[in-house]
Amino acid sequence: MLNTPLPQLHHRLGRVRMSLRRTRKRRKASVTSLIDVIFLLLLFFMLASTFSKKTELELVSSTEGSASGEQPHVVRLFVALQGLKVNGHPIAEAELVADLSHKASKPNTIIAVELDDEVSTQRLIDVLLKVRGVSDARIRVLEPS
Repeated sequence: MLNTPLPQLHHRLGRVRMSLRRTRKRRKASVTSLIDVIFLLLLFFMLASTFSKKTELELVSSTEGSASGEQPHVVRLFVALQGLKVNGHPIAEAELVADLSHKASKPNTIIAVELDDEVSTQRLIDVLLKVRGVSDARIRVLEPS
């Protein structure tokens, strides 16, 4: 091949290139990998989304009066950012429902919930969900003064 003149060498290489182009078959596009990616994305978004349970809390204004003529028994619950107080005494959150159930055993009991200025709405809702477990007591959220 070294003794072959340059135009003939170029001509032979051209034939080799053309023969390579002719033998190459065009592949069909596979959608299997695309389907796999779409399935993985669907699975990810299904698992990443939150399925929240909606809970309703009945809130009654503290300005409404009692229907009966007797004086209500009031238990004051103070909600702070990092703690709770029942009638001025600190209490752990784990003991809250048991303590309030004991104090709310009298008829016509109102649990008056007072809030610290820094308490978030989520914190209030978390406490109200716990207090809701106290039977035979009405819950009043006092407006800040």
